[in-house]
Amino acid sequence: MSDNPNKNRLYPQVKICGLTHPHEAAQCVDRGADAIGMVFFPKSPRHVTVDQARAVVEAVPETTTAVGVFVDAGFSFIMARVERCGLSMVQLHGRESARLAARLKAEGIGVLKVLFVDNRPGFDDAPGFEVDGYLVECAKGPLPGGNAMAWDWGAARDFGHRQTLVLAGGLSPDNVTEAICAALPAAIDVSSGVEMSPGRKDPHKVARLIAAVQGTADQYAAKMIQPVFRPKGQRPDA
Repeated sequence: MSDNPNKNRLYPQVKICGLTHPHEAAQCVDRGADAIGMVFFPKSPRHVTVDQARAVVEAVPETTTAVGVFVDAGFSFIMARVERCGLSMVQLHGRESARLAARLKAEGIGVLKVLFVDNRPGFDDAPGFEVDGYLVECAKGPLPGGNAMAWDWGAARDFGHRQTLVLAGGLSPDNVTEAICAALPAAIDVSSGVEMSPGRKDPHKVARLIAAVQGTADQYAAKMIQPVFRPKGQRPDA
């Protein structure tokens, strides 16, 4: 018998990204987040050190997926942070190769690969990768990531019929219902849309967002949702 709480779930999973403080990570999980994300990219205002990330991971239950976000980092750099911080999944948010993704998967780590609607890598690059899911957003801001910019989320819908889609970019409690109805993703990824300031999450905004996500269940009546975020070590078919 499976103990997977996401089995037969009828609304998308939620990842809250860009966490920098342990107690805020715990608050996000208490309010229903399935995954937390820490950014290992020095140019980001949400960049964390190894010690910061480890403290964030230690503040949440083991059933929470801890995701490290990397931009064009090497295998050794990523693996060092996976091991030292207790990460269960990595998000490749640059122009990483399919070979790197395969090496990480071979280590038993979950892998998300970013694809951009308006840049490379794009939808046409997906067949070269074997990953757990694709985080899709536009590419119009100064930094890798959504840059708080809303976009035509429906442009990812057809892709989501073929691949496991994590929708990102400009999402907030006020528009997440619209975005989910447009794209029907397996999961969403939110950072700035639930913040008080860069890296500081507002628990009230997180609660509003997750309530809105849970309210989209009727959109998935005829769609099987494949979980993206799973407890560390859990098999995809569990």
